[in-house]
Amino acid sequence: MEITEIRVSLRDDNKLKAFASITLDDCFVIRGLKIIEGAKGAFVAMPSRKRPDGTYQDVAHPINNETRSWMEKEIIIAYNEEREKVETEAGIEVSGD
Repeated sequence: MEITEIRVSLRDDNKLKAFASITLDDCFVIRGLKIIEGAKGAFVAMPSRKRPDGTYQDVAHPINNETRSWMEKEIIIAYNEEREKVETEAGIEVSGD
């Protein structure tokens, strides 16, 4: 499996930093991924829906830690690249988070 495209839409929020979508093997897209700033740095939250009891359930997600780590790494790289691009275009110095 290969991630053939990652799209990142930046947000100006304390914790929610961006939304992302990924395309797998040029034939399957997953939308609604969230890039969240947590206590230990940025992480990717999978698309989810609210259940009747108020908890959230992932709609789509990797089924093993190796795949989750690989996807998160690639998405965070794309997020950082998009952030740097926007900051450079705006003439803002890029911070070294």
